[in-house]
Amino acid sequence: MQQLMKQAQKMQQQLMDAQEELAATQVEGSAGGGMVTATVTGKGELVALTIDPKAVDPDDVETLADLVVAAVRDASRSADDLAARTMGPLAGGMGGLGLPGL
Repeated sequence: MQQLMKQAQKMQQQLMDAQEELAATQVEGSAGGGMVTATVTGKGELVALTIDPKAVDPDDVETLADLVVAAVRDASRSADDLAARTMGPLAGGMGGLGLPGL
């Protein structure tokens, strides 16, 4: 039982380390051939949005809005992929403890 507790504590620390890594890592997504770029953390928090002036057309605000949404979605997908790569091995290992619900 003591070995099981040590293993659980080790995995909990690894999980916390992975969450910190995700929070500190930034990924980008873009749309319109790079005219709009969104930067998010590995946890999905939007931290920057860059819009090329060529993408700004006062007569076509809808297209710009679509590009912003597409860039943010692209960045969010990248963050989700990063989280899956970072957290996946840890989440899979929790079931190996033999504890229900983990």
